Amino acid sequence: MPVAELFDVEHDPDAYIALHDALDEPASDQLLDKREREVRARVRAVVALEVAPRAADLDRTHDFAHDSYQALASAGLAGLIFPERWGGTADSNVAYAVAMEEITAACPATSLVYMTQMHAAYPIWRAGSEELADRLIPGLVDGSRYGSLGITEPDAGSDAAALRTRARRVEDGGDVTAYRITGGKTFITTGDRSDVIVCFATVDPAQKRRGITALVVEGNPEGLTRSQPFEKMGMHGSSTAELFFADVEVPVGNRLGAEGDGWPVVTASVVKSRVSAAAQGVGIARAVYARTLTALHRIHGPALPDDLTFSLAELRGEILRGRLLLLAVAREIDVAETPSTGRIGIMKQTCTDLGWHAAVEAVRLLGPFGDLADVGVERYLRDAKVTQIYDGTNEVQRLLIGRDTASNIKDVL
Repeated sequence: MPVAELFDVEHDPDAYIALHDALDEPASDQLLDKREREVRARVRAVVALEVAPRAADLDRTHDFAHDSYQALASAGLAGLIFPERWGGTADSNVAYAVAMEEITAACPATSLVYMTQMHAAYPIWRAGSEELADRLIPGLVDGSRYGSLGITEPDAGSDAAALRTRARRVEDGGDVTAYRITGGKTFITTGDRSDVIVCFATVDPAQKRRGITALVVEGNPEGLTRSQPFEKMGMHGSSTAELFFADVEVPVGNRLGAEGDGWPVVTASVVKSRVSAAAQGVGIARAVYARTLTALHRIHGPALPDDLTFSLAELRGEILRGRLLLLAVAREIDVAETPSTGRIGIMKQTCTDLGWHAAVEAVRLLGPFGDLADVGVERYLRDAKVTQIYDGTNEVQRLLIGRDTASNIKDVL
């Protein structure tokens, strides 16, 4: 059998849908309501037709996943958690999580573009003025604008409170009318093309978290320059760049919340971003399992050797546990007034570690075929690694989990 035929269902939408339908788990489906199942089915149908067939070429060419993302936006699937007034559908975080799973299973790079749009729009919704939200969120939802979240700096990655990008006040008669931003941001997803940048800067580094202010930079104002996209190990269909601000003026109306309120905006935003990363981990694990199972049966026939059967059984159980965890914590975010930082950390760390482990295991089980681009698991392996790093490294998640545990038991021990 030609190697290209070991896994070829990404070019047959009906076969793609049938395979993933067959691998759905009733145990995790019990955590979905009727609407959330409908969202999953709609997303699966769109990715089977528009996203999965493009994924390998995007990885090979490093082209931006514009067409894949636009297909999702055109289908009304890019604003799931946002109100209808901005073109959203007011769905749950659980619906968003299953959508992210489906998109990632087809193309992790497209899912990174997709989630970055939400990450840029969410703080504007939660902390921006009504006028600002009305002006910017619809374009992020319908795909006519691309957005970025400008947090990370060369010396301020996981410790966002250490950022040094400055926002200096422009005053008129004692009133603040604008801010001028000076500094640099790095590892900014979609940073080379975004025209809505939620930039976190400090009005006073000595104030640390209390000085952080969130400002929305629109378009390509004077003083803003962008690097060429980085060459990366994976996620080739998503661009990552540096941003440089040299006295970029932003009107005070583009501030999110009050001056110095940027840290709560950061913390609220990372809750959503960690759902996204966790869903990517589960989606990657599902994808490599589906590819490995299909390829091994095409190599060995209906009956697999026992060692392969045992390993695949273990992997299936791990994926089910990851899906259950993802959906349970996403539901908590939907219903809890203050979702647990510890459980969000457990979800992000566990699910992204799952994606990496499953991809490594898939390559091992496939032997020499695991290294071949036509089978595709090596692409998911390369894409998986960064999910353990961004949106708070998994080492940081373990620190947050430990602190949460200590807080929970301080009055018991």
